[in-house]
Amino acid sequence: MLTAKENYLKCLRGEVPDWVPTLTMGRGFGDEAPSDVVLEPSIVTEHRIRGGGVDIWGVEYVSTESAGNALMPKTSDFILDDIRNWRDVIKAPNLSDVDWEKMCKDDFKRLKIDRSKSAVIMLLHMGYFQDLMSFMGFTNGLCAMYEEPEEVKALLEYICDFYCDVAAKYIEYAEPDVWGNADDTAAWANPFISVEMYREFLIPLYDRQLKFGRDRGIPISMHNCGKSACFFDDLVKIGVTEWNPAQTCNDLASVKKKYGNRLVITGGWDARESLLNDDVTYEEIYESIKNQMDLLAPGGGYCFSGGYLGAIGDKAVYEKNAMVHRAVKELSHKYY
Repeated sequence: MLTAKENYLKCLRGEVPDWVPTLTMGRGFGDEAPSDVVLEPSIVTEHRIRGGGVDIWGVEYVSTESAGNALMPKTSDFILDDIRNWRDVIKAPNLSDVDWEKMCKDDFKRLKIDRSKSAVIMLLHMGYFQDLMSFMGFTNGLCAMYEEPEEVKALLEYICDFYCDVAAKYIEYAEPDVWGNADDTAAWANPFISVEMYREFLIPLYDRQLKFGRDRGIPISMHNCGKSACFFDDLVKIGVTEWNPAQTCNDLASVKKKYGNRLVITGGWDARESLLNDDVTYEEIYESIKNQMDLLAPGGGYCFSGGYLGAIGDKAVYEKNAMVHRAVKELSHKYY
């Protein structure tokens, strides 16, 4: 029988898996080993390891208790108020003295990665669009894209150069199973920018970064929350083979019909409406997950990913996630 890791990678290769895989992002349930672990070079993600603080660019991140201590840029004090001044503000760290092999070994040890059981998804950062918004805030960041497009492109190319330098050094020691990428460019109802702007500003950067995965022939994932299906024609063309979390505000049935197993839909379930009630039952959760698996799992090209988010230590959140886990476990072997 395949391990959860092998089954997940089988799906990402476009093959029909033995059962519906679950993307865990390192969060095993109970004593179960996670099917995958997200590995980030600690030089880029020290602020997340610390649980907050200033990142490599000078942006301060604070934890959000109600969202499981997820980090958000501090919105009261953005570091860049005029895109034309970015060269005076945004300074990439010097990488000349970094011991990449030691860093990678330490990162593996910190995350307690067992490569025999968990696929390693290497992720460099949370996204170019997100970086720009963290520097300037949404109002100034979006205005800059319209008013000073060449300055925005120059800034994003500069940080892309840095991230690609990190990737080139770190990937040789990490030897990831999946090349991970992320950028949240959409909200629940609509994208933040047009497809044309996405293609003009961001696709060239993603293309440079995805080359590391393409050159190694490994699956390439893209994290993009919200109503982001409109961007995937361009992303598939440059090699993306998995989309997470593929939220239900998108027409996922049409996405599956259009791309088949060339683009694995990972996610496809959101805890919304009656599922958020305090008295939600196991039967309700089970039925909602079954409906999504019936829609998306046949023929492969689908991984489940989803759950409840809340404050750390919230017993109700844990109990609801236990019901999700139980339902997925009962349902996942019924399709292949």
